[in-house]
Amino acid sequence: MIAFAAGLVVVVGGTAGLLLTRHPTPALRPVAAGAAALPVPTAPIVAPPQSAAAKVASPVSLTIPLIGVKTNLITLGLAAGGAMQVPSSTTVAGWFTGSPRPGAVGSSIIVGHVDGRVDSTEARGVFFRLNTLKAGDDVFVKRADGTTAEFRVTEIQTYLKDHFPTQTVYGPTPDAELRLITCGGAFDSATGHYLSNIVVYATQVR
Repeated sequence: MIAFAAGLVVVVGGTAGLLLTRHPTPALRPVAAGAAALPVPTAPIVAPPQSAAAKVASPVSLTIPLIGVKTNLITLGLAAGGAMQVPSSTTVAGWFTGSPRPGAVGSSIIVGHVDGRVDSTEARGVFFRLNTLKAGDDVFVKRADGTTAEFRVTEIQTYLKDHFPTQTVYGPTPDAELRLITCGGAFDSATGHYLSNIVVYATQVR
């Protein structure tokens, strides 16, 4: 997905229980496409006009009750190399500021790690169980003005990083949607990276 800094740019959650305790893990597993990073959208992520976007407050936290996720959201931009930044910690998720705010028209992007190393000990990441979500599950994003946007999962897809559908994930949408991204699929011990990305698609319902 998007990897930079310590290798990640857009965190991709892996499949829960994906042999996460059977291999060494780097401090942060990149969600890069193949050997690089998750491609930053080249076509525009269509955000609403400035006047409309201003009515939607910035996201501050994410809650996914069915998989026990309750995390503050940090802001993520672009790294020096042009790849999307990823959280420096496995315990929090981040909102990509190059995408619309959750609740505004377009694809709002939130990424998080599936696992990583903390003081030489392997630890589960905030999106460790992301791949267990199913269509119909609820996702909540609290915003700075105290409002909460409710999203409903519509589909979950696993994409090989070498064939990540950038436009499908980041492209324009007619309504307010959410993309949750992490690493997953098979783990390549030679490179220390997962070979795929998990993407959860959700649409705002309230």
